[in-house]
Amino acid sequence: MEIFEFISYKDILDILGVSAIVYAVLYFLRITRGIQILKGLLLITVVWVVALLLDLKAVSTIFEKFWTVGLFSLVVIFQPEIRKTLSRLGQATKLSTSSSVEERMVERIVRACSFMSERQIGALIVIERNQDLEPILEGCIRLDAIVSVELLITLFDPLAPLHDGAVVIKGDRIAYASCVLPLSKSPDIPKKYGTRHRAGLGISEESDAVAVIVSEETGEISVAVGGKLHRNLDPENLKLLLLKELGVSKALSNYLPSIDRLHPPKAKGD
Repeated sequence: MEIFEFISYKDILDILGVSAIVYAVLYFLRITRGIQILKGLLLITVVWVVALLLDLKAVSTIFEKFWTVGLFSLVVIFQPEIRKTLSRLGQATKLSTSSSVEERMVERIVRACSFMSERQIGALIVIERNQDLEPILEGCIRLDAIVSVELLITLFDPLAPLHDGAVVIKGDRIAYASCVLPLSKSPDIPKKYGTRHRAGLGISEESDAVAVIVSEETGEISVAVGGKLHRNLDPENLKLLLLKELGVSKALSNYLPSIDRLHPPKAKGD
């Protein structure tokens, strides 16, 4: 066809680049509050065009000033979403620890959570994956300690000075304790869940981290990942889910007959 004689590879790359940008913008709008705001902007644009066609100078001038201020307003409105998107785009790829080390770490986390669940000791354990969590953590106490059952239980003991907050694990080390996490603003969280569950969901929404939550009121074990909450996990299901999310495929293969148990039934009344 003759049209291809006038199109170079640079033009194709240019078209693909524009398509990627448009797709990214539309996807960003879809997963945020942008669709509602976009509808409002389209309505304002229509009114502005009509004002220009009818030569309404005062109205046209107001709308011209509005666009200048509007750009700064959009940055303020979308600040949380922009920060989240940029942090994910800029996340560093890290060297993962060996499967055997991760399996031992998971085993220790499960044992500690099982102990605390039986005694209704509240806990929030965040496991960092690819995305660096430091930019979104606040008030942390640096530890750099080996992950052990005894230390995890001690950190969340109600009488311990560091129990109020999250423990963050980097690789096979407990990096921080008593961390303040961003809270989820999702309206879908059941009212029976408090700050600890909102913080676990919040960090899973802001990053690719996995958050293990033990309820102080009921002893229920939950895992927040990707903005979703897996509830009512027994120790075996907790181990399966953590192995799956951390990509410990070799260890996970030993539990394939029970893989369907990764989706436990909902609690009564939920």
